[in-house]
Amino acid sequence: MQKSKILLVEDDELASGIILEFLEACDFEVISVFTVTDGIAELNHQHFDLVILDINLPDFNGFEILKYIKHHIALPVIVTSAYSDTKLKLKAFKYGASDYMIKPLDLEELEARIWVQLGKQCAIQIDEKHPDFELLNESIFFKGHMLDLTTIEFEILAYFITYKNTTVSRETLIDTLSSAGSHRSLDNHIKNIRKKIGDTGKKAIYLKTEYGVGYKLVFK
Repeated sequence: MQKSKILLVEDDELASGIILEFLEACDFEVISVFTVTDGIAELNHQHFDLVILDINLPDFNGFEILKYIKHHIALPVIVTSAYSDTKLKLKAFKYGASDYMIKPLDLEELEARIWVQLGKQCAIQIDEKHPDFELLNESIFFKGHMLDLTTIEFEILAYFITYKNTTVSRETLIDTLSSAGSHRSLDNHIKNIRKKIGDTGKKAIYLKTEYGVGYKLVFK
């Protein structure tokens, strides 16, 4: 079985070496670079399945790679940063980040988040031709019309499409999607998604509530 290939963009050589060694032990193929320039060069040179990106880099701001990936390549990006500032997190998601982790990294948690993103990508590729939902780069189309979604609404709906016909608990969504917020915030995001696909009240046929458990996106 072919190994998943990860591009690691981290300017701290010690941290980069530790992450590289850990991920290789987890059976990933990892290419490590220290600058935005080298990161973009590698993305132009070979295929990757995922990028781990330190947002604070010496030559350019890491957002330059995020913009490049968003506009040229459909790739999940896990952003890492020593800063927990909410505005910085929101900016990262706006520019195309798939996930955001605060340093120092818990390596086992990093591995778990990588597998979530890789699983999501595989499922998205399979479901792209679904007659009702289509994922294309950073957009979701519903019955041929592009949905006007916020970043977190996109992440939630993409997650449901990935795990279609599976009940997903609120806790799982909050733990996996770092910007999902509290239970109440999550419920409001779900409510907004339902409105945008006309899936409310007795007409709700896609996004089902499994009372006391969570939610499930039903594909007939």
